[in-house]
Amino acid sequence: MSSPVVRAAGIRLGGGLGPVVLAVACVAYVSVWLVAHDSDNLVPGYLGAPVAMAASFFACRRIGSQIRISRPVRGFWRQISHASILLIFASCAGAVLANDDVGMSMYTAVPNVVGIFWGMFALGRLPLSDKTPLARLRILLDAVTVAVAGTLIFWYVVLSFAPAGTGMSARVAAGMVGVAGLLGLVIIGKAAAVPGAPVDSLALRLLAIAPMVAVVMAVVLIAGPPGPRLALAVLGGPLVAVAFTTSAYRQRITLAAPAPHGPGSAPPAAGTARSRRTLWDLLPFLAVTTTAGLVITVSARNMAGRERAVIIGGVLIVVCVVARQLLGLRENKRLLAGIRTQQTELERLAMTDPLTGLANRTRFAGALAERLGAHRPVTVLLIDIDDFKTINDTMGPAFGDQLLYQVAQRLRQSSAAHDLPARLGGDEFAVLLDADDVPIAEEAAGRVLQALAEPFRVGEDHLLAHASLGVAIAGPGDSADEVLRNADIAMYQAKAGGKAAWVRFEPRMRQDVVNHARLGSELHNAIIRDELYLLYQPVFDIGTGRLHGAEALVRWKHPARGFVSPGDFIPVAERSGLIVPLGSWVLREACAQLARWQAAHGDGAIKAINVNVAVRQLREPGFVDEVAAVLSETGLLPDNLVIEITESSVADGRQVRETLTALHEMGVRLALDDFGTGQSSLSLLRAFPVDVLKLDKSFVDGIADGEDRGRLAVAAAVAQLAEYLQLSAVAEGIESAAQLDRLRDMGYRLGQGFFMAKPLPAEEAGNLMAANPIPVV
Repeated sequence: MSSPVVRAAGIRLGGGLGPVVLAVACVAYVSVWLVAHDSDNLVPGYLGAPVAMAASFFACRRIGSQIRISRPVRGFWRQISHASILLIFASCAGAVLANDDVGMSMYTAVPNVVGIFWGMFALGRLPLSDKTPLARLRILLDAVTVAVAGTLIFWYVVLSFAPAGTGMSARVAAGMVGVAGLLGLVIIGKAAAVPGAPVDSLALRLLAIAPMVAVVMAVVLIAGPPGPRLALAVLGGPLVAVAFTTSAYRQRITLAAPAPHGPGSAPPAAGTARSRRTLWDLLPFLAVTTTAGLVITVSARNMAGRERAVIIGGVLIVVCVVARQLLGLRENKRLLAGIRTQQTELERLAMTDPLTGLANRTRFAGALAERLGAHRPVTVLLIDIDDFKTINDTMGPAFGDQLLYQVAQRLRQSSAAHDLPARLGGDEFAVLLDADDVPIAEEAAGRVLQALAEPFRVGEDHLLAHASLGVAIAGPGDSADEVLRNADIAMYQAKAGGKAAWVRFEPRMRQDVVNHARLGSELHNAIIRDELYLLYQPVFDIGTGRLHGAEALVRWKHPARGFVSPGDFIPVAERSGLIVPLGSWVLREACAQLARWQAAHGDGAIKAINVNVAVRQLREPGFVDEVAAVLSETGLLPDNLVIEITESSVADGRQVRETLTALHEMGVRLALDDFGTGQSSLSLLRAFPVDVLKLDKSFVDGIADGEDRGRLAVAAAVAQLAEYLQLSAVAEGIESAAQLDRLRDMGYRLGQGFFMAKPLPAEEAGNLMAANPIPVV
């Protein structure tokens, strides 16, 4: 696929500039012919017009066939190309009649007039800003005013200079073309002055050259001397073609380049719009003033004194009313400018994130929908700061806000001019790319991550903050919600893969999300319908062989799927939030079972039950109260419960640490699961009130043969550390007698694994409590 730069170059060279060159060449040819011709055959001079108008048809038609621009704009340029065809007919008629008369005739006037009106009707297809009935009536009254004034001027002034013998047909033809040209000039001028018009303003002003040429031609061809009449007769068509082709070329450049008032750019200033409107709004009043002068002149020549005084007085009254209206209009414009300035500021505030100055979610969603609606290429980068909640909880909200502001500045600096960076909320950002090429999207994703990978300086601190990024390229028929949802899916895939990375969305990911959602719904029902049950992994004293404790493990037997692996439904529970009710059920069921064992086996029962708790549960404000309530309801003491957590849970933030401290002060024991696999295990022991260290299975595997010296060293160090800190050390995943012997030699007193016992139902675990110690030596 080609890059936007290559596509832009193709737009400028592939047919955009060619018609302009051809039209200008026709003007040059006709100009040379005017200087060099010395015969009575005028047809060669007229041949430049049909060729030039054919170039204008091609240029406008090419834009009208661009499917990536909006339908109203395409329709406008197609209709302008139709006007070019009508003007081709007019120029051909002029060539046929060239040797008879270089003046105006109905054969040339009718196609010209129809072409001008067809172009004006094309403007009606555009979604301009003000389309209310009152606005339409105002435009209609302006047009009627200009048409009446133009007719009077042509009839009483221009045609009075026509050579003797000029026929009525030529006079009417000249008047038709002149008045139509004036109307076209007013309508196109008003459209060009509309702020944020869908068609480029400069392109419309270039297009307004065509009706200007028509007005000048109508005057000169009927009332000018022979030399200028011939020059305008042969140059008029090529000049109109130059206006059409340059206007089309300007529009093509605008389409290729970033939109001047598109997403990411400032809205047009009120003052700019006002200065453009003033000239065109004055045209109707100029017409009234000119007509008034004409009335005075005619009455002065043809009427008696008293009648002339009445006419002049009436005209003066009209002039005064017009002047009064002009003053009122000026005041209204000043008030309107103030209102528009306030409206622009309110719109800016409504579309801007107050903290970072980036676009907010509303503006981003609107720009995304607009680009999709215009069939423009679209890619969304969705960015989420990794572990931002931990940073915010640890360093405070003010620190977090400063970090978000710096992230926004880096996004702005790393984005291209036509991209739209935005803050969607919290620590979630997005960038809207004007591209649909995979290499461009992936390069932009890498550029963003690289920009965010540099350490941030917030106050006196230097902080390394990474981000996870999802890339979604819009496909045919995708809505704004679908593109954002796809980017969100990809972003979560990046987080699940280890964070600080980007992932491009693929359709299969959506199916994975659907499957997870379906599994989450079924898990919700499973909690209600008692489809879950617990198994208990015994923990043994590997010195005496006695049962020391048990770890509660949740299992799910689905009525249709059968056994569902915890590796499948636990991640779904964590992502969906079901881990909170699931964990509550496990805690209550495990404590109730320990109470039943103690009632049945007395002193032979285990003293404590181990329950795994997810970080999402620890964030719940009422978790400590929930634990206290469960212990009270089941008749257990706090030291009968061991809560197992992972190192990542401890590092989650201040709220989690406060919850763990409260549990420890209550008397509940805390076990650090999978110890040794994190990056800050030793530092956690200083800040975290831990009671039990559980050596991860990865350090137990392979230590029996003594070849893996690294695992041996870590396992031995954990045992010594636990002894020095007066903590309990538990070895997980013991699967052979050799591993058991080596761990016992290292100083471990507690262990669990399939070699001694697999996870057991409650009844079988209870049987172990009633039996003699199993031989583990």
